[in-house]
Amino acid sequence: MLKKQQYIEPNILKIAIMEMCRLRKDESFSLDDVVKWIYPQHWIYFISEAEEAMMELYRSGKIIVLKDDIPVVPNLISKVSYRIKAKAKTS
Repeated sequence: MLKKQQYIEPNILKIAIMEMCRLRKDESFSLDDVVKWIYPQHWIYFISEAEEAMMELYRSGKIIVLKDDIPVVPNLISKVSYRIKAKAKTS
């Protein structure tokens, strides 16, 4: 018998964050928006995993993470409300 687990594959969150970047283009959005989009009823249980996925994408240079419209320090993780924005593409 399989045990019920509250587990989410971190890659799913990275994909969802990148997809939200694609959809929102130059607009920033909250991490909560992403998690609520995937898990509308149980989103609160996945915030810490989503924060990890967000920071991994940020450290790898794929997104920008903002606090009060200013990019945050990539190694800093705190429980504040961040905004996410797609990184501008360069030719």
